[in-house]
Amino acid sequence: MGKLVWLASYPKSGNTWLRAFLNNYIAEPKTPHSINKLADFSAVESAAVFYRPLNNKPASGYSTEEVQAMRPLVQQNLMRLHEDLVFVKTHNAALKLHDVELCANAVTAGAIYLVRDPRDVAISYARYTGQSIDEIISFMGSEGAAHRSTDVQVFEFLSSWSVHVQSWVARAKTLLVRYEDLQAEPVKTFGKIVQFLGDDANPARLKKAIEFSEFHELARQEQAEGYKAHTPGAVAAFFREGKAGGWREVLTADQAQQIEADHGGVMRLFGYLG
Repeated sequence: MGKLVWLASYPKSGNTWLRAFLNNYIAEPKTPHSINKLADFSAVESAAVFYRPLNNKPASGYSTEEVQAMRPLVQQNLMRLHEDLVFVKTHNAALKLHDVELCANAVTAGAIYLVRDPRDVAISYARYTGQSIDEIISFMGSEGAAHRSTDVQVFEFLSSWSVHVQSWVARAKTLLVRYEDLQAEPVKTFGKIVQFLGDDANPARLKKAIEFSEFHELARQEQAEGYKAHTPGAVAAFFREGKAGGWREVLTADQAQQIEADHGGVMRLFGYLG
């Protein structure tokens, strides 16, 4: 039986926020859990450190075929990290590549999938990477969209935003969570996550974990300590605004229309378009 609970999302959709919440909920610390210790209770599936024991050359030199050949064993090994459930962050789509599952069903206990308005994803992703919004819109619309291997992180296959969302929603044992609901109704929405994981969501414990993982606290920690898990080449703070609906102040009409043309069908399913 699988033990991995995938914390899955397209980039810049709240995955790290979710990890921070889970760390604070599980550990019940007296002060907010450090953003630089998220690996205490959640692993990053694509972290090169999990692949090096299987292939000791620099991870930036791994081919996609090599990564996919190693993935099944890496994910089996991740189940040994904790005695009970193991939380694992991924930006991979729930698809197969080179005939190998990116997130194997055999090791899976369940998944929490975070979805965010792709118009907000586009501006956050662009600011973080330093690419133009138009470049990110094109990337999000490509069914071949992927992150290349670096010496820190191995290849991830995202596909387009729409394909990514649909691939995870179609999987069994997956809880869908909207980023916007985490902001608008945090107690209710984080409570659903805890209940999905089999806990009774004690109100005091839940409230404290939410407070300790609020966006302004994560941003404060990044400013004071830095954030070690920055993507190589990132040009902006990781925790910048986290605002829902900010696209209205940033995107041009043409840019918004392009995203809606690329992803309108899926956006409607989740209330992002009327």
